[in-house]
Amino acid sequence: MKLIKVGAGVLNQTPLDWENNFQHIITAIEKARNEDVSILCLPELCITGYGCEDAFYAVNTTEKSLEYLQKIVPYTKGMVVTVGLPLLIQNKLFNCACLISDGEILGFPAKKFLAGNGIHYEPRWFTAWTQKGYSHIHIGGKEYKVGDVYFNINGIKIGFEICEDAWVANRPGRDLYNYGIDIILNPSASHFAFDKLEVRKRFVLEGSRAFGVSYIYANLMGNESGRVIFDGGSIIASNGTLLAIGERLSFEDVIITTAVIDVDLTRLAQIQTHTFDIVESFGNCIDNDLVFPKIGLEKITPFKTTWEHSENIKEEEFARAMMLGLYDYLRKSRSGGFVVSLSGGADSSAIVCLCRMLIDLGIKELGFERFVGKISYIKNIKDLKTADELAKHLITTAYQGTENSGDVTFTAAKELAGAVCAEFHNLNINNIVKEYTKIVAESLGRELSWETDDIALQNIQARVRAPSIWFYANLKNALLLSTSNRSEAAVGYATMDGDTSGGLSPIAGIDKDYLRSWLRWLQSKGVDNEYVISALSYVNNQQPTAELRPKGAMQTDETDLMPYNILDDIEEAAIRDKRAPLECLQILEVKHPDRQRNQLKNYVEKFFLLWCRNQWKRERYAPSFHLDDKNLDPKTWCRFPILSGGFAKELQELRDF
Repeated sequence: MKLIKVGAGVLNQTPLDWENNFQHIITAIEKARNEDVSILCLPELCITGYGCEDAFYAVNTTEKSLEYLQKIVPYTKGMVVTVGLPLLIQNKLFNCACLISDGEILGFPAKKFLAGNGIHYEPRWFTAWTQKGYSHIHIGGKEYKVGDVYFNINGIKIGFEICEDAWVANRPGRDLYNYGIDIILNPSASHFAFDKLEVRKRFVLEGSRAFGVSYIYANLMGNESGRVIFDGGSIIASNGTLLAIGERLSFEDVIITTAVIDVDLTRLAQIQTHTFDIVESFGNCIDNDLVFPKIGLEKITPFKTTWEHSENIKEEEFARAMMLGLYDYLRKSRSGGFVVSLSGGADSSAIVCLCRMLIDLGIKELGFERFVGKISYIKNIKDLKTADELAKHLITTAYQGTENSGDVTFTAAKELAGAVCAEFHNLNINNIVKEYTKIVAESLGRELSWETDDIALQNIQARVRAPSIWFYANLKNALLLSTSNRSEAAVGYATMDGDTSGGLSPIAGIDKDYLRSWLRWLQSKGVDNEYVISALSYVNNQQPTAELRPKGAMQTDETDLMPYNILDDIEEAAIRDKRAPLECLQILEVKHPDRQRNQLKNYVEKFFLLWCRNQWKRERYAPSFHLDDKNLDPKTWCRFPILSGGFAKELQELRDF
């Protein structure tokens, strides 16, 4: 038997953070060495960070990449290691992996299929390596092959599929099979999305089975550059059998997942497969004579986090992705904590709960000292001894009421803040609202009334809350979290420079209907069936309301708009699936047979009109986390013109139907 111990490393990198990225890489190599790993795959573009954006154009970026590559090489003695970096070849930039063996660079496979959809813009910076064959690059006085290359290390053949390469129909593994490859390495930067792990497992397992290889997939992890959360979850498979899955959505900077593969077994699978295309491959092969150490047969138990077996997998994924995203955003922006305008409603309450849970879950995973150590720049934080003390120090909330606010929301805000040990302030902003109203009324020479000035009178209350909550953020050098959700963003049901104020809008990609169900889950079941926040009952037992009109108006969000579940159905059909208004109506009639056609027509028309009018608001939202294919972020996912015809023709067809 030819047994080789292989490893996949996940890293929490940061764009252009050269020294920390380097430290994570050499830490991964040393951890793998300590576990007797012979072949280690590290993530895509791990030297630079994946999300460098237009900094990839900078000559300094490619120069620093090569500088740090050469610093990494000596750490690979006795091992085979792959790292990712951009390479400039013939005035074209390529997304490459570098295979290093026993302290020597062997060559650079280049990515063949670039990710250019959704949140990915690789074709903006990189050129796909579409041709057969290779070019050359000179580094440190030596010449290396770059392009369509594979490797023969003491008789073990290693090929590459780099991230997107494995997601396409004509994946490079098909050619690698014809080269008689034994191991495929897949360095990836695959962003988190709900249920995405199952998709990855399918292409890894199917690739290992169809190509008769062992397959090693290594992903990035953490909030790397602001909007995108990587979830880790390395996968190792052989001949269609899953050998190991690494932990996902961890607070760790480096995790190594290992397995022992049997090269003879994968070769047997190729022998038993009778399809074959003759290919000229000798010039593409790079040879090396590193001898892999002999190992005894080991039984490797796949590692899976317990929460992946939960029946509430989406709720767990959402909680953990948001917690990791917030924690990394906090420490990488070197902010002093979180500030939230806590209204007592679902949105702000969800954010406050996530801020507290990231403390509890982070301490559970890392231990108190290591968790605090990663944010040790925060003043006086090392003097704190408990999670409750940390919460008080890191989470600042303020309830800002007017004469239109009610006891129900105040009680919900106060009780929740107390339950999570957040700092809580109660600010009465009524006099400020009245003063603004008085000043404007005097300038107009008339009284303002709810009959004639409804929107303006609502918005001034929301806007007046912004300066004071920003005040707290400035005093504490903290991160102000905006509380708007995706359902509100779709129809502009938000006050610019009011509830949209903030440096980060963490739930702007989540619809209100799901958020409310998630809060009910958190109240009753909770993360790991342990982290339950029972004080959410004060939030969950009320109808969502902006509380901006007089109390007698009995204002609720769904009265102002439409039922949230219907709004979300229209949004999915109209925006994600690009359906015309009439098609949306037909879909709604199937989903909601209890509703009258005219009522559904009105909802559809209202949605489209509000959607078109409010693109300018979506353009101004603070950065948000990407969590699924319903995202409305115009900078990374869902572009729409600020000015348009407003679907006038299509809406007339809807009315006439």
